[in-house]
Amino acid sequence: MSRIEFKNICKRYAPHLPMTIHNANLTIEHGEFCVFVGPSGCGKSTLLRMVAGLEDISSGDLLIGDQRVNDLPPAKRGVAMVFQSYALYPHMTVGENMAFGLRVLGSDKAEIDRKVKEAAEILQLTPLLDRLPKALSGGQRQRVAIGRAIVKQPKVFLFDEPLSNLDAALRVQTRLEIAKLHKDMGSASMIYVTHDQVEAMTLANKIVLLHTGALIQERGSVAQVGSPMNLYHRPASLFVAEFIGSPKMNLLQGTLRSAEAQHASVDVGGQTLTVSVDARHLKAGESVQVGIRPEHIPLGTAGEGTGVAAQLQHIERLGDSSLLYVQISGQPIATVKVEGSAAMAAGSALTLRLLPDQLHLFDSQGIACHRTVELPE
Repeated sequence: MSRIEFKNICKRYAPHLPMTIHNANLTIEHGEFCVFVGPSGCGKSTLLRMVAGLEDISSGDLLIGDQRVNDLPPAKRGVAMVFQSYALYPHMTVGENMAFGLRVLGSDKAEIDRKVKEAAEILQLTPLLDRLPKALSGGQRQRVAIGRAIVKQPKVFLFDEPLSNLDAALRVQTRLEIAKLHKDMGSASMIYVTHDQVEAMTLANKIVLLHTGALIQERGSVAQVGSPMNLYHRPASLFVAEFIGSPKMNLLQGTLRSAEAQHASVDVGGQTLTVSVDARHLKAGESVQVGIRPEHIPLGTAGEGTGVAAQLQHIERLGDSSLLYVQISGQPIATVKVEGSAAMAAGSALTLRLLPDQLHLFDSQGIACHRTVELPE
């Protein structure tokens, strides 16, 4: 079994330094594709390297397949790692690079040849087996690095930002290949580290978003765990809400006026917004923030929700869509995503329609209130 469990995992590099990983509790089930994502410095690569056995664990227990592996050497953990750099031997062919790890382990030559051919077929590398790395594109080299991991037939695949050295088109192509690889090799668990939320949203069955900076010490390393759509529709905190989604969520400063089981009323600059959340644990008069994603703001003076006056400051046309940067009185600049052909100019007066079912509510500590509307998983 390839189930991985983190139990109160901590990592501190020196006694006088703050925790890099603090109280990480997490379970990755057999066959899951789990993505560690978060800002630079949040410890996602450190957490991955702990699984690989390349970083010591300061405290806590790490289990792979119900076996505690804290002190187990990397070669005996049943894991294979694909690094950000391809790390291919320049004097070896593609086939020799893929076979090298098995030869070091003393595997039978016939078995090595079979595994290399199978991996090459999966990754469409068969015509390239006799080429040297210098004759390959960046995407092909990364596939060779992945193939070198596949031939070991590990219980767990570990990917440390494997696409960061590729251009945009190759990133998309290789991302699709990795997704297909997980489908074809469903018995193995995969952990993938990235700072790119698009990779996280498109690849993962489960996303682990990690805190950064002071929040690690205050709230622990793990900000939220869940499916991609769960983090998008039900962010547990301001940190999650602002990290997941591009452009990021808009936030409006307000004061809680009243709260019932199904909705809350918030005063935002003298205007009352209704939010479909349960905020009964909060007190009237408390400072709160109302969140709304740019793609969830229709325009118009008539329609559902509350109309809020705004002025268009700038427009970015992206082809299929346009981003409007608007000023609401007394609030930070907000972003509205509309269709690409929308005809308007800077300085225009707009009415934003804010729908209760699309609004989020965060308390003074940045913790989200429970939503009362069912949204897609």
